Amino acid sequence: MSNPKKQIVAGQSSFLLETRTVQAFLTETAAMLAPVTFCRDRKPIQPYSVSPWAEETLADDTPTIIKALRGDFMCSTFGGNDELFQGKQLPVHGETANGKWALKDYRSDEQGTVLQLEIDMPIQGGKCVGRTALVEGHDVVYQRHDFSGIHGPINPGHHATVLFPDHPGSGHLSFSPFVLAHSFIEPTEDPAQGGYSWLKPDTAIDDLRAVECIDGSTTDVTLYPARRGFEDIAILCPDPKLDIAWSSVTFSEEGHVWFTLRNPKDFPSTLLWMSNAGRHYAPWNGRHFNIMGIEDMTGFFHFGLAASSRDNLLTRHGIPTAHRPDEGNLSLPYIQGVALVEPGFDRVASIDVEDDDTIVLIAESGVRAKAPCRAAFVNTGKLEGLID
Repeated sequence: MSNPKKQIVAGQSSFLLETRTVQAFLTETAAMLAPVTFCRDRKPIQPYSVSPWAEETLADDTPTIIKALRGDFMCSTFGGNDELFQGKQLPVHGETANGKWALKDYRSDEQGTVLQLEIDMPIQGGKCVGRTALVEGHDVVYQRHDFSGIHGPINPGHHATVLFPDHPGSGHLSFSPFVLAHSFIEPTEDPAQGGYSWLKPDTAIDDLRAVECIDGSTTDVTLYPARRGFEDIAILCPDPKLDIAWSSVTFSEEGHVWFTLRNPKDFPSTLLWMSNAGRHYAPWNGRHFNIMGIEDMTGFFHFGLAASSRDNLLTRHGIPTAHRPDEGNLSLPYIQGVALVEPGFDRVASIDVEDDDTIVLIAESGVRAKAPCRAAFVNTGKLEGLID
């Protein structure tokens, strides 16, 4: 094993992975993925947010996850975890999103590069091994997280936070066909605590372009940034019969699409965290804006493991909100990346697999874009030459 380069990036000690087309940093604490530069050899694109307080000294009781907050990361127990689970207090988004990860392996050659990190989970039990790989010539990050020694349920998830250009509706969101969508069952924020939300709570969503608001109006949550001054949360659940589910944001003026691919059995829901300057308490202070969490996950909204392990609104509709590994092992492959698109590409209508090494993004307008990507990874968990 050779040693990857390490450096302090936005206040966090981070490992560097790079190929000709992608440069990615992964923090030691919480294994957060950002900054990431895609298409670095043609048209550099950095889609992920890094918190505005990344290099500030915060209050001692600030959770580690908030101190390091950036990009994407794996949650071992997705959600706030305010409620004890089997008498145990789990941290916000779990131990994987708060602890320090240990370097276990690193390789880089003409095929690409792969970094393997590991973290023990003494509260939840077991451990997690995370592999992050870049394939030469692909504007894609491939990750697989392997949990072992898990006793009882687990509700893991990714937590990608995307930064949008600072003009309304600069990003057009779209998703693979879904069977259920719903606003958060409570007000997302409490004005008494300095937080504000706009979507009508606990409301079924039939059309993402006409979501009910607290004043009786409707809003289009597929256009973002929007609703400046508010924080809102909604969830949508793809058709479980799909071989591959996807989430996407088209930035037409900038000429690219950010996308994710996954097996819907691994991550049965996508939680949308619309963070647009609606939190006025520390460390947010009204300065976390134009950011959306597009979080492919398993769970009952962001309540945590306890609520996700019992009967709830989603399970009553047949949507799993927790995994229960028979032998304590769970393997979760995941893909996220960027594709360049031509003028006229308005919004992703579908993402199809063309061959073992190529996907095709098709716009509602009919414009097509091809991108190198080994989509089968989300079902096999294997990446020839990099991840066995």
